[in-house]
Order: sequence, then structure tokens, then C-alpha cells
Amino acid sequence: LPTVSIPCSLSADGMPVAVQLIGRPLDEQGGVIVEVNAGPGLRMHLEPSSGEPRAVGEAIVDTLFAEGQTGRIPLIGVTGTNGKTTTTRLVAHLLRAQGLTVGMACTDGIYLNDRRIATGDCSGPQSATMVLANPAVEAAVLETARGGILRAGLAFDRCDVAVITNIGQGDHLGLAGIETPEQMAWVKRTLSDSVARSGFGVFKADDPLTAAMSQHCSGRTIFFCRDERHAVLAEHRAKGERVVFVRDGKVVCAEGQTEQIVAPLAEVPLTHHGRIGFQVENVLASTAAAWALAVPLETIRAGLRTFLPDIAFSPGRFNLLQIGETTIVVDYAHNISALSALLQDLSQMRHEHRTVIYSAAGDRRDDDMVQQGRMLGDFFDRVILYEDQYLRGRPLGQISSLFRQGLESGNRVEDVREIRGALEAIDVALEEARPGELLLVQADKIDDTVEFVRRRLLPKAGCREIDLKTAQKAARQLVAAGGDALDD
Repeated sequence: LPTVSIPCSLSADGMPVAVQLIGRPLDEQGGVIVEVNAGPGLRMHLEPSSGEPRAVGEAIVDTLFAEGQTGRIPLIGVTGTNGKTTTTRLVAHLLRAQGLTVGMACTDGIYLNDRRIATGDCSGPQSATMVLANPAVEAAVLETARGGILRAGLAFDRCDVAVITNIGQGDHLGLAGIETPEQMAWVKRTLSDSVARSGFGVFKADDPLTAAMSQHCSGRTIFFCRDERHAVLAEHRAKGERVVFVRDGKVVCAEGQTEQIVAPLAEVPLTHHGRIGFQVENVLASTAAAWALAVPLETIRAGLRTFLPDIAFSPGRFNLLQIGETTIVVDYAHNISALSALLQDLSQMRHEHRTVIYSAAGDRRDDDMVQQGRMLGDFFDRVILYEDQYLRGRPLGQISSLFRQGLESGNRVEDVREIRGALEAIDVALEEARPGELLLVQADKIDDTVEFVRRRLLPKAGCREIDLKTAQKAARQLVAAGGDALDD
């Protein structure tokens, strides 16, 4: 007698099918998939009414990941007081140089490789979750700000690398019960505490509050510092551990007595030939993070050489422009530590006239604003104060008043004025720029400032992005034309 097949419906709960014979391919017998169930029920297999339980969950997972794979992607968290965004961007760039699809969340938005998929401040856990949920992401680099940590913790259970750039004198003090740099360090230590045992914590050796976090890191530690002789770094290296430092103008990675030169700083554009100290430190931290993930040094070298200090790669972080005889520096410096580092590096630029456009967010402490005013008054001869969208509860004029208190004791400042609006202040400064002027523009809102530079400045005749060496040369020529001598 002929064999009779009877159509039937079978289901593994996740994907019901209708077939003639379960042992034959669907396309040979007109079989169809009835539905795909996104939430299949496994209880009947795990705890059947009769018969042996089946480990179907493990079987499903085994089909998703090859032997030895964990299903996790490399995850790098970056926090600190200053340098977070630049370090996040540079680490992402180095991982992309290795051929990975990188998801990045930072103060400037969320990025999938070069494509920005969200704008605004995306340094919190919600943005990090969006990156981690994207199936295209092969590595995640996540700026991790203190606000998100205090509000909702981290978006992940553990990370492969935690980078703590610095603590310094802190920022955002007086908010959410965090009153001191020590307390802020305790908040940011949350990231280093999350390092997996197989991972690395990257810490600034010459920042005591940062270096102390290494004691609580479950993984290994990499210290970075410009000075290879610093006691913390030298002691760590003597134990056979990893360190990253600068020697003879070159970035060096060392593990115990084994050393490898990564790249001369003269070939790392972000550092302006090694002249901008805080950018050198960002390069050291980023190099350490990539090294911790076993990125080959030749790949790190190539990445460092191709990451530029312009508004495309690093918007609002020491971007240099030249318009005629005026040098413009666009930088996000907005706290005491950042301003101190910036002014130290700007002292190399021997321009005859110095102007700054500056403000602060209204939720900063009064004393911090007064101190920044004092610092500006000692360095610039003209100060243009502005108030814009970050009053944060203060009455109009109060922020500028606090800055004026500090400016009163400044040794150099001669002209102080107040203008409503950051972009309006830039317009006024450019209209009144003198030959040989150094103009520091604080990037209040990065997107607005960058758009201003692209639409209003770069199209100007003779406007171009430059490096510090070019700016120094121009300043020397102007002074020499006036008959004065100027040291390099």
C-alpha cells in the first residue's frame, strides 16, 4: 500500500511550522513557517508534566555563539574631570583603525562610526544602553559622567577597560551632596570598580585622587604620566606592570623592562608637536586603553597619526584658526583645572594682545567663578564676559558679577565688558580684533560654536585651521616686525 502523509503543525514554541513530513526540507513539500515567536515559552521543556527536562535554553544560546565566545563586545568606559570627550573620541578612532564597528556615546552625542545618530549630551547610562543595544556595534566606547552615575549608575555590569583621566580640583562641586574633590573621586571610582578581572584600569599617575582608585580595581592597572620618573609610575613599572609615558618627545609603552616606542609626538597632530600638555595626556590615556585591548602598536600608531585637532575630529577641544593676523583658539575649558592647563599651554603663544570670551554655568560655586575671573585677569588684557542659556536658576548678570570680583585683582586685564549671548560676543571680538591678537573663544555649546566656525569663520578670506607651530611662527614674525626679540 502507498504511504500516506498527513499535513500537521509542529512547534518548538519559538517557530511553529506546517509540514507533510518533519524530516524533509520545507521547500520540497510546500511547508511553511506559521509565525516567529519573539518570546517562546520554555517552561514545558524545563519542567514538563512528565518525562525528562530538556535544557533548551542552553541549546538556544549554543546556536548563537561559537565555542569559547561570551557574547560580549569590548567595552571601554571613560570618566574624569577633564579630557573625557577627547579621550573617548580618540579611543574610538583607534578601535576603528583595527577595523571594528564602534559605538560611541559622549558629551557631543551618540555615534556609530562616523555617523551621529543622536545629539546633545549623551554621557549618561541611557545613551550607553542605546549603544549596547545596537547589534551592529562591535566595540563600545562610553563617556561616563558623574551626573549619570549619581542618577542611575552604569548601563553595564562590568567593562573591559576603565579610563580615569584626572580629578584635579574637581567640577560640579556643591551639587547632589558632592562637596569636595575627594567625594567626586568616590563617585567616579564607580567606573573603575566595574572593571572585569580580566580587564584593565587606566589611571593618571600624577593625580593622587586618580592614582588611589587603582587600589580598588579588580583587573590590572596601567598608569600613564608625561614624566616617566614619577614615583607612582616608576614603582608600578618596577613590579613588572604596564605604564605609558613620554621620553625624548616619544610616546612609550613599557611592561617591566620591555619597552616599545609608539610614536613621536611630532607625528601626533592632536598634541601640536607635543606642545599642548593636556592633549599629550589624552593621547597617553587613549594609547593605554587601546593597548589594554591588545590593539597592535602599529595600529595605534596609525590611529594617532590620523586623528586631527580640528573641528571635525575634536570639536571645541583646542581648535586653532588663523584669520589675517588674529589667532583664534576654540576650547571647552569650563572649570579651574581645565582653565589652568589651557592657560599654561597658551603661554607659549607670545601674541602682543590677548582677548578671551568666557562664562560659566550657573550651577557652579561662587568661589569657583571668582577664582576663574582672577586667572583670566592675570593672563588676558581684554575679557568679554557673556551669559547665555546656562544660567540655571541665577538672575541675569550674577555670573558676570562674580567673574568681575576675580578680575578686579587681575594683574594684566585692562578692559572688561559684558555681552548677552556667546555668538554675539564672538562677533564683537572679531570686529575689534587687533593685529597680533590671540583670541580664546570658550565653546559654550559645542554644536552652536562649531556651526558658527563653519558658517561664519572658515568661509572668510584667509581663514584656515592651523597648528600651534604655525601660530607661534606668526606671532614671532609680528613681534620681529615691531623690532622686538622673541624667544622660541
